[in-house]
Amino acid sequence: MAYLRCDFFSDVLGLSTSMSVILPQNTSTQVGMRGEVGDEAPPVLYLLHGFSDDDTSWVRRTSIQRYVSPLGLAVVMPQVHRSFYADEVYGNKYWTFLSEELPSIVSSFFNVSTRREDTFVAGNSMGGYGAFKWALRYPDRFAAAASISGSLGMATRERGGDPKKELFDRIFGVGPIEGTDNDLIHLVDIFDHTAHLMPELNMSCGTEDNLIQENEKFLASAREKGINLRASFGPGEHDWDYWDLRIKDVLDWLPLPPRSAVK
Repeated sequence: MAYLRCDFFSDVLGLSTSMSVILPQNTSTQVGMRGEVGDEAPPVLYLLHGFSDDDTSWVRRTSIQRYVSPLGLAVVMPQVHRSFYADEVYGNKYWTFLSEELPSIVSSFFNVSTRREDTFVAGNSMGGYGAFKWALRYPDRFAAAASISGSLGMATRERGGDPKKELFDRIFGVGPIEGTDNDLIHLVDIFDHTAHLMPELNMSCGTEDNLIQENEKFLASAREKGINLRASFGPGEHDWDYWDLRIKDVLDWLPLPPRSAVK
C-alpha cells in the first residue's frame, strides 16, 4: 500500500490544491498488514472530509490505511475547505471541481478503474452530505455511496440563529436552499427510477450526535420514495471514535469485486 499527498493545479478553481491518495500494493512481508492488488485497475473510493477538516484527516485520525490494505482498493481524498461541496455563490466552484475535474485528474495521474461498478463515494459530516449529493446527482457514476454522521438536512435549517449563517450565505446565497440541487431531500423527491439505477446507499449516525434528527428525517423521506437504504443508528457522538468504527463498516459493506478476483 502506498500513501501519497498530491499537490496539483486545478483549472476550475484557478489555484493549487491537494488530495491524499491511498493506492493498493502487493505485499507479503509487511508485519501486521498485507497488501493485495487485482489483475485489473483497482476500484476507487472517493472519501470526503468534514467541515473543519482537510484531505489528510481520514489518514491522520482513523486506521483507513490498515483497513483498505487487503482490499485492493484505491482511496482518493480531495480538499475542498468549507465549501459544502458546492459551487459557491461568492467563492469558488468546488462542486464542478469535485464532480467534473477531479475524476479526470485522478484518471490521468493514477491507474484506477472508471467503471461504475468499481466506483464509490463516502464521507463524514459535511462529507456525508457531499457523498450523497454526488451519488444522487450522478447516480450513473457510482455503485455505492455512504454517509457517516452526514449533514443531510442542512438545506432546511433555520439560518437566522446559525453561527455559520454568513458562511452559508456566501456558499449558497441568501435565498432558500430547499428545493434546489443542494437539497438532498429534493434530490430524493425528483429521482427518476425509470432513467437511472440508484446506487446502493448506506447511512449511519450516532444517537448522541446533534445531527441525528436530520439523519432520521432523510431516512424517512428516502424510504417514503421507495429508495432502499441501509441505515444504522446507535450509540455514538460526532467524533473520530465513531467515524473510525463506521468507516470500517462501510468498507466491509462496499460491493467490491469478489475476493477470487484479487491476488
